[in-house]
Amino acid sequence: MNTKKYILVNHFEGLPKLSDFKIIEEPLRALKNSEILVEALWISVDPFIRAYTMKLNLGDTVIGYQVAKVIESRHPNFSVNDLVVGYFGWCTRIVIAPESQDDMVSGKVYKLPDIGNLSPSLGLGVLGMPGNTALFGFLEICDPKPGNIVIISGAAGAVGSHVAQIAKHKGCIVIGITGSDEKVKYLLNELKLDAAFNYKTVDLASSLANVAPHGIDCYFDNVGGEISSIIMYQMKPRGRVAVCGSISAYNADARSLPKVSVLQPAIVMKELMVQGFIVTRWQHRWIEGILQNLSYIKEGWLKYQEHVFIGFDKLPEAFIDMLKGGNIGKAVVKV
Repeated sequence: MNTKKYILVNHFEGLPKLSDFKIIEEPLRALKNSEILVEALWISVDPFIRAYTMKLNLGDTVIGYQVAKVIESRHPNFSVNDLVVGYFGWCTRIVIAPESQDDMVSGKVYKLPDIGNLSPSLGLGVLGMPGNTALFGFLEICDPKPGNIVIISGAAGAVGSHVAQIAKHKGCIVIGITGSDEKVKYLLNELKLDAAFNYKTVDLASSLANVAPHGIDCYFDNVGGEISSIIMYQMKPRGRVAVCGSISAYNADARSLPKVSVLQPAIVMKELMVQGFIVTRWQHRWIEGILQNLSYIKEGWLKYQEHVFIGFDKLPEAFIDMLKGGNIGKAVVKV
């Protein structure tokens, strides 16, 4: 049996290009004891891949998460047809030893919990790493209270849209920042945010001052850059900032990162609590987080949206489109 996989043929310079990737096919070896053979059903494209891929060697398999089906097993805890989630990379099949397969986020391979009639693809989004990032990162770091003014950058993405809904459910006043008028409409009409702005077409500082004249309590930062500098200067004293990502700089050349306004005066004079995080901090609560988000879906208030590409050969296109901001909600590829 063979597998197809994407390998890295060029390190990215700016926005990744289709020519940076190549499909190859190679045979799979026979299973050993305590190993399983899985076949990809859904593969995720996420912003972190852009940053972490720079650590790969040319010829390495491109990284990423999958929901996959077990098609052969020599492991006592995994059976044929089990659905599993793991950091398997951009490949159609792979032989793995679940106990030794590890990654920087969710750790070992795990079985997708019973999610009823919902699509298994949600194991890569609202019921996976992005969902746990939103749940734990927002609640544990921002510690929202009813009536707090919460602002979220990258608010129409997989993590941002999830945070926004939790904030609304907690009784907060929620402001979303995004990069298109279509996404502004989604945030206002579908997610019922209190305000939303396209940072490309408004004066962000004055817009925020109009809707939050007394300042911002919590900021969930997905993008970094000058947007975050503007927001942090409008925080209330002792405001809380959860730094999740820096999408604004992911496609920049390391030698020419974007310049932003100095932040120390705002942090010091306002006594801001600014905390970066990686969701691996809550690895020991991984399934707890999935089940909590599942309960929110069943309660009827947590909505999700997927931006689906069909076909393994669409992975690079889906990845590039996501980095350009083409998706609303979670970008996934159905293999």
